[in-house]
Amino acid sequence: MKYLKYVGLFALGFGILFSIAFFVKSNSTSAIQYETQTLITATIEDKIVATGKVLPEDEVNVVPQIAGIIQELYVEEGDEILTGDLIAKIKVVPNEQTLNSAEGRVKSAQIVMNNSKIEYERNKVLYEKEIISEQDFNSATLRYNQDMQNLSNAKSDLQIIKLGSSGGSTITNTNVRATVSGTILEIPVEEGDQVIQANTFNAGTIIATIADLNKMIFEGQVDEGEVGKLKVDMPLVVTLGAIEGKEYEAKLRLIAPKGTEVAGAIQFKIEGEVYLDDEYVVRAGYSANASIVANKKEDVLAISEALLQYDSKTKKPYVEIETSSQKFERKNVKLGISDGVNAELISGVSKSDKIKVWNRTEPDKRGEVEGEDAGYDN
Repeated sequence: MKYLKYVGLFALGFGILFSIAFFVKSNSTSAIQYETQTLITATIEDKIVATGKVLPEDEVNVVPQIAGIIQELYVEEGDEILTGDLIAKIKVVPNEQTLNSAEGRVKSAQIVMNNSKIEYERNKVLYEKEIISEQDFNSATLRYNQDMQNLSNAKSDLQIIKLGSSGGSTITNTNVRATVSGTILEIPVEEGDQVIQANTFNAGTIIATIADLNKMIFEGQVDEGEVGKLKVDMPLVVTLGAIEGKEYEAKLRLIAPKGTEVAGAIQFKIEGEVYLDDEYVVRAGYSANASIVANKKEDVLAISEALLQYDSKTKKPYVEIETSSQKFERKNVKLGISDGVNAELISGVSKSDKIKVWNRTEPDKRGEVEGEDAGYDN
């Protein structure tokens, strides 16, 4: 019985030792078979992409010259119009207090003029009989003429308040006309809406917005980290979300001197003049992207961005070079411009070096790794 007990204990101990040895050996073998890549020759462009929209270079808001109610609209959104074309007609609704005051001024002027007329006729008779001097008669005549003019002015003011214009005026304030030629972008009012003219405290009611759609600009935002690379007159390539596969040439004409905070980041506004053609109709407000080539280098040694690693302390880039089968050595590299896929390699690696594809995480399909364990040679 004791013999069997010792045999069992020995078998148990041997099993434990075997398990420990197998575990240590299996964990000392890499489960990943790393691939390698070499440098390539490529043309790299450092591009800045700005998001924004295309807008007319100039937009003009047409406002009435008098307050009232929209009686009739003669145009629709999208219509092409010329300077002076009739847009709308306004029906004047005078203010009761203003109307009453104007009517009172007319009555007062009428009374004064009637009195001046009597004085004038009386002085005229006396002057003809040589009872009064010529100077006295001229003074009476002057007062009579002035009072007639005041009455005429008061009547004209009353007519303007009632109808929007005086009888002898060549321009009717109730007619709203286009101030520039272009396309009607928007008519924010309807017939029956009440409108007011521009004044010291109000910009007035917009009857229509007009713009020339043949002159468009790109307006977008650029991050503060990229704005330092931009210069006025740089070429842009503008693509529109509504027109696939079409690119428009443009030229940068404005870089805002002051940035604005957008979602916690500082953005700078840019504007570019877009050169249109007749292939498509470009409408105001299309979303757009503008690509700006800040730097370009042709036929340079380049490395895939996926091969780069960065030191956790210095934040400097490095790669791992294969020295033997699945054994790698770290080397620091110096980079130039990048396009987000490939980066220019200035120094640190030769064209013949095999660079580790370090971010492969799937286990080797064969279940084992040939050769020595992967590691670093320092």
